[in-house]
Amino acid sequence: MKDPTCKLTPLGVMMLALLREGDMHPYEMLRLMRQRHRDRLVPITNGTFYHTVTRLQKFGLLVEVGIDREGNRPERTTYAVTDAGTRAVVDWVHAELPRIDHPAEFPVALAEAHNLPRDAVAELLTERRAALTGEHRLYQDGLASAVGKGVPEQYRIQTERQEVLLAAELAWLDDFIERLTASGIPWGPEDAELQTATTERRLSE
Repeated sequence: MKDPTCKLTPLGVMMLALLREGDMHPYEMLRLMRQRHRDRLVPITNGTFYHTVTRLQKFGLLVEVGIDREGNRPERTTYAVTDAGTRAVVDWVHAELPRIDHPAEFPVALAEAHNLPRDAVAELLTERRAALTGEHRLYQDGLASAVGKGVPEQYRIQTERQEVLLAAELAWLDDFIERLTASGIPWGPEDAELQTATTERRLSE
């Protein structure tokens, strides 16, 4: 079978990452994702959600572990993430975090960055910062050139906006990477207490 990472969508990544918190049936997964406002990162409809469950199972990234039935409710199949699914999440996040040409994927990669070790995230975001610095410089030079040539402001507004957004992200990256490398914030796979708190949070939700 081909590398399943190439089959993953941002929604699939979020679903597999959620299953790392514990086994769940699709209804619980969908409820938690909406409750945590994951639908702000990617569109989530019932149709695409259940289709994604089927695809992830097909590629061996999640597996059925039980079927429950309560009262008159329909049967609910419980799923668990497989070792291949866990690796796929890690590989996908690792690939997407430093990229600046996939703007739709980056928010999901950042939201799931806690699935990687602290040092790996710092290194990948430092790589991203280097790429963004070059992009920012291009916008700065373009703006300076446009102003020098007397290009009216109405034709520069998108370039100005993008330059400001890039400058803001670079400033945020500097601050976050510094806090991360200084161990100023708890971090996912390294912090057992944090993992316990995450599990308790899911159960309470």
